[in-house]
Amino acid sequence: MSARRLAVVAAALLLGAVPVAGAQEKQSDREKAAAVNAELAITYMKQNNLRAAREKADKALQQNSRSPEVQMAAGFVYDRLGEDRKAGGHFEQAVKLGGKDNPDVLNNAAVFQCRKGDKRRGEELFLQAAASPLYRMPEVAYANAGHCARADGRPKDAERYFREALARRPNMPDPLLAMADLQHEAGNDLQARAFVQRYHESAAATAQSVWLGYRIERGAGASATAEEYARRLRMEFPTSAEAAQLFEQERRQQ
Repeated sequence: MSARRLAVVAAALLLGAVPVAGAQEKQSDREKAAAVNAELAITYMKQNNLRAAREKADKALQQNSRSPEVQMAAGFVYDRLGEDRKAGGHFEQAVKLGGKDNPDVLNNAAVFQCRKGDKRRGEELFLQAAASPLYRMPEVAYANAGHCARADGRPKDAERYFREALARRPNMPDPLLAMADLQHEAGNDLQARAFVQRYHESAAATAQSVWLGYRIERGAGASATAEEYARRLRMEFPTSAEAAQLFEQERRQQ
């Protein structure tokens, strides 16, 4: 083959590479645009501009439906719009595309499933997040799995997950209060007392925690301690729903 012929072939090869590079550049531009639109969708959703949020989410999906972040943004938007079926589909697609490498994706999808979808699926996703070496706070995922199992009517499973969370962070307020409530429901008020005391050592008292403490002490037969909790509820949280329950209970007992 002559030098001239080689030059022609080389030129043809170089010319053939240009459209490929151009296509890659266009794809990169679409991915960047999709990321921007997904962020805008969330921003508009937070501003309660749901029409604009949906438009941006749909645009991002058109530009790059293979992005777990885009699918997640669409899930959030359609959840807010009350379109649960579409939201669930987007969350599951986000898990499929990026759950292995992003435990936050697993957590967000799990929250939706526990709240509006399949609670066992939500529990499964929380446990996947907890098991991920990339997740820095597995105790949060275990606590969430506990709430999911409890909402599904499985207190024993819930207790196991709450204990897993506390094994990793013994002073974590949320599972401490949840364990106190579970033990009280099971009639184990001495154990419940220990958990609510640990809660109050780790976090500021709330109307919920004081009301639970009151009910635990009544269950344990400690009327003086129960009355102290009642006094705190009246004084510190007088307008709370829990104080209203206390007032109604006291009214019926008169």
